[in-house]
Amino acid sequence: MIKKVEHIGVAVKSLNESIPVFEKLLGSTCYKVEEVSDQKVKTAFFKVGETKIELLEATSPDSPIAKFIEKRGEGVHHIAFEVEDIEKKLVELKELNFQLIDEKPRLGAENFLIAFLHPKSVNGVLTEICQHQNEMNK
Repeated sequence: MIKKVEHIGVAVKSLNESIPVFEKLLGSTCYKVEEVSDQKVKTAFFKVGETKIELLEATSPDSPIAKFIEKRGEGVHHIAFEVEDIEKKLVELKELNFQLIDEKPRLGAENFLIAFLHPKSVNGVLTEICQHQNEMNK
């Protein structure tokens, strides 16, 4: 079961330039900047109610974010849904004929396990399924 929209990911060329823009827009400050080296990305987070906005800056020219920006420019990159059991949800989604980019969850920012669904199977929307690792111990 999907618990909530966890975050909306926005691809940006520069966190240094984009953080002040989003701080003005949202009327709140960025609460965390984190690098996820295996995904070649640096992230910045803002809280908006129960949902977060995640800004994503490439740390390498061959990262998925760099390729996204090169092809489409800055903008909405993905939407992430939080689930209670990511492994169970991935099995369900595969059985429902969604195309998985990640067959198994991997570690993402903020101590979340993450997995992506291919946009071709979700009406053109790159979709992330995520589960906070603390939820696994409940």
